[in-house]
Amino acid sequence: MQDRYRRQKAFVEIGEEGQRLLHNSRVAICGMGALGAMVAERLCRTGVGFMRLIDRDWVELDNLPRQALYTTQDAIDLLPKSIAAETHLRAINPDIELESVVEDVTFLNAKKWLADVDCILDGTDNFETRYLINDVSVQMGVPWVHAGIVGASGQAMAFVPNATACFRCLLPEAPPVEQMQTCDSAGVLGAAVGVIASWQAVEAIKILCEKKSLGTDS
Repeated sequence: MQDRYRRQKAFVEIGEEGQRLLHNSRVAICGMGALGAMVAERLCRTGVGFMRLIDRDWVELDNLPRQALYTTQDAIDLLPKSIAAETHLRAINPDIELESVVEDVTFLNAKKWLADVDCILDGTDNFETRYLINDVSVQMGVPWVHAGIVGASGQAMAFVPNATACFRCLLPEAPPVEQMQTCDSAGVLGAAVGVIASWQAVEAIKILCEKKSLGTDS
């Protein structure tokens, strides 16, 4: 059988060892909206062995221009995003393990869903959950990769306990509500989501493959 990851392993920074590390890795994705769904698709194709998909929301028609994993039928059926994502990701790569969780991440369940993985991916749209992810990360020693986007501008950054500053170090308090734009108020460009999600995926792959760089400038 043809090797699914042949060309990925041909990239010297991955190789056989990197692919083995990816296969043995576990990630949790908090939020399966625009960024979360796309970073899940990127990591699924990369061969990350286990992905936990966490989101309480359902697919709606106005999600589809920027949430590329979902379909019109998902919106018609009002499928939970995590359930729809699991179905599509399983069709893309049946060799990985997927777990869908139809819940919010809260202080009551954060450790349950986030403490047993090798990397947490931020697909959220609010600072409250990001601070919660950061606190679990620091307490449990689990790296995480933040990302955010509004309009056509966004950012991604990896936080690794005992190696980098944490999210609270950089942003001790959330900006005032009146200063914050959201996708609802300012809109968002789907193509730009793809750029930020891909950058976020690269940062996660660097963590999972134990690489400081993958020949990128990110």
